[in-house]
Amino acid sequence: MGCVSTAAHVGGSQVLGIIPTALAEGNFVGKTVGKELRVPTIQDRISKMLDNSDAFITLPCGIGTLEEIFQIASWAQLNIHHKPIGLLNIDGFFNKLLSFLDQAEEENFIPYSARQIFISASTAEEMVDKLEDFVYKPDLVAVQIDWLKGNSSKKRKMDLSLHL
Repeated sequence: MGCVSTAAHVGGSQVLGIIPTALAEGNFVGKTVGKELRVPTIQDRISKMLDNSDAFITLPCGIGTLEEIFQIASWAQLNIHHKPIGLLNIDGFFNKLLSFLDQAEEENFIPYSARQIFISASTAEEMVDKLEDFVYKPDLVAVQIDWLKGNSSKKRKMDLSLHL
């Protein structure tokens, strides 16, 4: 995370590090570049990331990041948000995960709308292009759920400008 946030910051992008206090104080993460927001729990981190992001891009990662990505994907399936999840598939790292998602859709364990939220690209440029072209196609059952009722301030316009 440190290399990506540093490169984004040096390139002129705004960087917001959302870090659970226990990880920040335990010295498990490096120095934050840009603005740092400490939160009590991992769930609060995911919620704040959702509030402060237009899309999600995942690089090859470990189990913690996968857990966060699937939490965000399940919220999309429940119509809590319509933000795409990009898997930067460097050297085919996510090929088996993408195959699993395809199989889960084919066997009707997940709906098309849940599968299409995941976007795969092998380069950053291709990822930005795909994110800009992304159009959310909601699940017809989940679309009936109104999670934002009485809280229209949560609706945001997507900004996918990239500053490198």
